Amino acid sequence: MSDERITQHTDAQGNTHTTHTIEKGSSGGGTAKWAFLLILVVALGVGGYLLTQTNNAEIARDNAIADAANDVGEAAGQVGGAAENAADAVAPE
Repeated sequence: MSDERITQHTDAQGNTHTTHTIEKGSSGGGTAKWAFLLILVVALGVGGYLLTQTNNAEIARDNAIADAANDVGEAAGQVGGAAENAADAVAPE
């Protein structure tokens, strides 16, 4: 933002002098801009880290579910085998 100032004064002989002054403000906030950018970069880094940790947790959960399903399948196979053994013991072929 700039401020414009026009000053007129008249000397003893009646001559009028005009001074036109334009003051341009500095862009300001140089330190604040760098601080904001630093905070933004840190926030993005933390967000990315949390996102990868969430993905790792989901992968671990999915792997645990798959392992549990395999264990259930193996247990069902063992129960089936035991049932066949029991049936063979009761009524051999």
